[in-house]
Amino acid sequence: MKKIIQHFGGDLEWVDSYAKQFGGKVSGNSIIVPKEIHTGEKYVLSCDEGIVALYVDVKYHIDLCLIQQNIKKDFVALFYNLSKSKAELTCGGSSDAMGAWFYNLSLIDSDSDFKFDIKKGSEVFIFCIFIKKEQLVLFAKKNKLYSERINDIININSAEKKITEWDRMSNDCFQLLDDLRKHKKDGITFDLSMKGTTHILISDYLRGIGKNEIIRQHVSESDFFSIIKCQHILIQNLQNRFPGIKSLANQIGMSQTRFKFFFKMITGYTPHSFFLNNKLFKAKELIDTQEFTIEEIVYKLNFPSSSVFSIAFKKQFGMLPKAYSLQL
Repeated sequence: MKKIIQHFGGDLEWVDSYAKQFGGKVSGNSIIVPKEIHTGEKYVLSCDEGIVALYVDVKYHIDLCLIQQNIKKDFVALFYNLSKSKAELTCGGSSDAMGAWFYNLSLIDSDSDFKFDIKKGSEVFIFCIFIKKEQLVLFAKKNKLYSERINDIININSAEKKITEWDRMSNDCFQLLDDLRKHKKDGITFDLSMKGTTHILISDYLRGIGKNEIIRQHVSESDFFSIIKCQHILIQNLQNRFPGIKSLANQIGMSQTRFKFFFKMITGYTPHSFFLNNKLFKAKELIDTQEFTIEEIVYKLNFPSSSVFSIAFKKQFGMLPKAYSLQL
C-alpha cells in the first residue's frame, strides 16, 4: 500500500506540495495526478480570504493510505464525503466508516492527525473546505450565525482539546453537492458554483451545530445508523412507490412511532417527504439528460400521474417540468 503524507491550510500554500506527493503537478486550479494512481478530477479554489475548497472526484487504481499531518494549525477542515465506496477514516485512535451512506460529514481540527485508507477500485467524491479559525468566527458573525458552540470547535484559547466530529450532512447539502458534480469544470462558471456551494455549506454547518448536539444527546448510535440504513433503502427504490411506514419500520427493527420520530429528528424530513424530495431530484436529473419525455419519467419513477408529478415538481423547483425542459 502506497503511503502519502499530506497537509492542508486555509490558503493555497500547500497545493504544490500536495500535488508532488502524488507525483503530479498543478495546472491552473486543477491538480494533475499520474493515471496509474487515479483518474478523474481534483480541483482547488480560494473561495474567500482564509477559505479554500478542494474538489475530489476520482477513481483510485492502487491501494492508498493518505496521512494528514498539517504544518499550520490555524484552521478547521470540513470533509463532505459522497463516495459510493466505503473507506476507513482513523483519527485519535478510533476508526469509522466514511462514505455516502455512512458518516459522510466530518469536522477535523488542523492540529489532529488522521489517516484515510482507500482500496484499489474505490470511487471517491469528497468536497473539502479548509477555513481559518478566525475567519470562521468572522463568517459566523457576518452572517448572524454565531453561537458559543463555535468557541468549542475552534479552540482558539485552548491547547488541551482538539475537536474531531463525525456526522451526517443534510439532504439539501447532499443534493447541492450532487448538482455541483454535474457542472463542467470549465473555468469561471464552475468557479462561481464552487464558491457559492462552499459558502452555503459553511452556513448550513453553522446553523446545524445546535440541532446536531440535541440529536447526539437523544439518539443512540444503533438507532442513528438504522435511520441511515432506511435512507439508503429509500434512495435505492426511487423507481417504486413509497413502501409505507410499517414496511420501513419492520426492515430496520423499530416500532412505527419510534421510527417516525427519529427519522424526522435526524433528517429533518418525514420518511415520505424525504422519499418524494429525492424522487423529484431524480426526475430533474433525468430531464437534464434530455433522453426521456416527461411521460416516460412519470412512468419510470412510478408517479401516480403526470398531473401529480407536475404539481410536486413545480412546488419543489418553482416551474412545471415541461417549462424546465424547454428552458434547457
